[in-house]
Amino acid sequence: RFSLLLLNLEEYYFEQHTANHIINKGCRDERKFRGSLKICSKSIIFEPDDSNQPIIKIPLRDCISIKAPEDNEANNPFTRDTSGGISVVCNQVFLIKERNIIAPYKTVRGKTEHLFQLDVAGKLGDVVQTLHQLYRASCLDKMGDQAAMITAILQSRLARTSFDKNRFQSISETLHMECKAEMVTPLVTNPGHVCVTDANLYFQPLNGYPKPVVQITLQNVRRIYKRRHGLMPLGLEVFCTENDLCSDIYLKFYNYQDRDELYYLIATYIENHITEHTAESYMLQWQRGHISNYQYLLHLNNLADRSCNDLSQYPVFPWIIADYSSSVLDLTKPETFRDLSKPIGALNKERLDRLLKRYQEMAEPKFMYGSHYSSPGYVLFYLVRVAPEYMLCLQNGKFDHADRMFNSLAETWKNCLDGATDFKELIPEFYENDSSFLVNSLKLDLGKRQGGKMVEDVELPPWASGPDDFLQKSQEALESQYVSEHLHEWIDIIFGYKQKGGEAVAAHNVFHPLTFEGGVDLNSILDPNEKVALLTQILEFGQTPKQLFTTPHPQRIIPKLKSLSRASSHSVSISESPVSPNEESFEDLTEESITLAWNNIAKLKLEEQYKIHKEAITGIAVTCNGASVFTTSQDSTLKMFSKESKTIQRSVSFSTMALSSCLILPGDTTVISSSWDNHIYFYSIAFGRQQDTLMGHDDAVSKIRWRDGRLYSASWDSTVKVWHCAPGETLSNKKHQFELLAELEHDVSVNTIDLNAASTLLASGTKEGTISVWDVAAATVALATGTGCLNVPFSFFFFFFFFWTDSRHLLSTGEDCCFKVIDVQTGMLISSVTTDEPQRCFKWDGNTILSGSQSGELLIWDLLGGKVTERIKGHAGAVVSMWMNEQCSSVITGGEDRQIMFWKLQY
Repeated sequence: RFSLLLLNLEEYYFEQHTANHIINKGCRDERKFRGSLKICSKSIIFEPDDSNQPIIKIPLRDCISIKAPEDNEANNPFTRDTSGGISVVCNQVFLIKERNIIAPYKTVRGKTEHLFQLDVAGKLGDVVQTLHQLYRASCLDKMGDQAAMITAILQSRLARTSFDKNRFQSISETLHMECKAEMVTPLVTNPGHVCVTDANLYFQPLNGYPKPVVQITLQNVRRIYKRRHGLMPLGLEVFCTENDLCSDIYLKFYNYQDRDELYYLIATYIENHITEHTAESYMLQWQRGHISNYQYLLHLNNLADRSCNDLSQYPVFPWIIADYSSSVLDLTKPETFRDLSKPIGALNKERLDRLLKRYQEMAEPKFMYGSHYSSPGYVLFYLVRVAPEYMLCLQNGKFDHADRMFNSLAETWKNCLDGATDFKELIPEFYENDSSFLVNSLKLDLGKRQGGKMVEDVELPPWASGPDDFLQKSQEALESQYVSEHLHEWIDIIFGYKQKGGEAVAAHNVFHPLTFEGGVDLNSILDPNEKVALLTQILEFGQTPKQLFTTPHPQRIIPKLKSLSRASSHSVSISESPVSPNEESFEDLTEESITLAWNNIAKLKLEEQYKIHKEAITGIAVTCNGASVFTTSQDSTLKMFSKESKTIQRSVSFSTMALSSCLILPGDTTVISSSWDNHIYFYSIAFGRQQDTLMGHDDAVSKIRWRDGRLYSASWDSTVKVWHCAPGETLSNKKHQFELLAELEHDVSVNTIDLNAASTLLASGTKEGTISVWDVAAATVALATGTGCLNVPFSFFFFFFFFWTDSRHLLSTGEDCCFKVIDVQTGMLISSVTTDEPQRCFKWDGNTILSGSQSGELLIWDLLGGKVTERIKGHAGAVVSMWMNEQCSSVITGGEDRQIMFWKLQY
């Protein structure tokens, strides 16, 4: 029945002794109860073995005397058949869990004496001496002085003990680190010793509670987070699962050096098989539909220091539903939902106007809201029916007033809209599967409301048939299209750029500065009493999550009625689809084959290889029927290779300088090649001769693209040019007509370009590592200078990049040995995966990457997991060009080894 929740906040449990509690000693009605005597930093607790008897808690500050009577005292109650006795005289006692019922503590006031007889009499002197020390601490006037003295006693005890190495799982384990720390659970901490070996993480509590040793196998660790605990960077939380809300252990250290060293040891151990995800990598998964709205919010909370073990930083989830009166919940109506672009305090205009008036008249530091949206009190407000002992711990043995309890969803929502000081959001439990927090299954006496009604189960809205149905509909609302389209707005407020500064003021999202990370430096406060008071105030008030994003959060990619993206987690009902249930469109079949191909991309097999050039191959283009393969090379030649006869059928040299890329125009009649001699050459396949030359640049042409009658050319002359090309007539020798539509100027040489699927955006990458994204949709016949809509600086030479089909994400790679994904609408770097060596070219489907490496291997990457899943032996030199067919089942690569290789998927 004993738990650390019976202690006061910031109290420690030191030791326990088997003992008898003797009542009315020497009298006719003398009674003796066997149990356990707990010595705590601010109280004495006796837990009887008989569960019908109450647990007795004696606050040390209420003690009058604590002593072990001398044998020669005339009225010594221990002179007969007793030894090892302690007499405690006090003027207040709390009785807890009488008849083993969880209820508010009973207070017994008035002078009483309690006699405790220890089983081991030899410990009597030490126990009494400890109690005298702790009693003196409790009698100090100021809280800071009390805390300092108790801390000194605790550290002395920790210094006299060490981790028991006999607790190692194996005698062969190697010790890497040992230090002092505290295990954190909600509202309480438990001091002890931490040990890390080459196989396990151990925590041994000083008091042996709740068990002698907590052990975590390092091989099972999946996530590890540094935490801010008590406003200090001293916490560390370890998870052995990928998606669970609660961790396996949360530790608080006494200095950040120990915390960082232990983090390094564990992170080093797991880095070979676990990838540490960033907020940006989770964002990419969420945008694509790989993870749900719920999972994404859970991950963001984790990254923002929110933990189920810290009620002052408990995970925060949004109110989603605004309708608690209808009999049917209609998730297709926008008015069903709360406005996610505003904080709770700004949803009611009348209340907001009053708050803004007060804010404008307020002296610095100014804030709009006098309470937070997440605090220990709010968390336990929701969870009191399943965590009553936590509420009793937080509120000194009392439940809240019955009318202030969590009685009704509709009432609570209304109070959040109208209440003068109520701005609370929700907790994750509202979107999970356990509805017990809505039901008074423990039959707790939570009081009687003003109307005479007892507080029982939470009153649900009419549209919910029961607690489980309520959670099911809440989950559906959270994952609905409306929320998916607007959740990024709430993330901006809670975790993002609207959390602080001018954006917070504009969004009416200003909270007290002390609630923010870095709002106060506790180390700079020298007065211990001021420090304790400030810390208590902040921890009870609540804390704002760590800021994860400083730019607007991108919106989720919402699929159309017929989703063609395998990355999407949304399904489409038959009634929504324009295709009948018994038919499949050609596009469906193509999409299925593409999905199948990427799912099996690791099964690429080398079919054949040919050395057809004298220098590195720079470009590959294939005719629609796949019969002819055109390649360009630094040896200055364009070659046409027949797949059927396995021979070179054409070899053309336009100049003495290298060719940099090639492409085939629609209709398979013309091949275009770009050259280091500043020119672009048009070659007629049908007539086997050079058709045209476009002298369009002042330096080497590095890359060309063709889309809808327009040619896009990138050059080392620091420009990208957009041309309209009217086709020539070969028989009449009429030349192509070239019209310059736009010139996109850069500061340095441009290495590579790509267009999105709609041909509205063009991305260019320079030799200094800057990505520019240009809006080319408005390019007209008149000569125009394009306007860059986005510039993202990186400090490396670009090799290659590629738009995904959603037109939102651009994947790039360069000599910095990284794959980087940016959101082209916000410029945000969403994901960065480090590679062992430069990757020179690639193809991707939004998640899986097939890349050609500097060493000649083909690598298959799980972008979201940030790791290589397969290595395929390929060229003898760097793979510098790659072609893939539309069905993604055939690949051709070209290398610095002058070879082309033909690859085929073999299922």
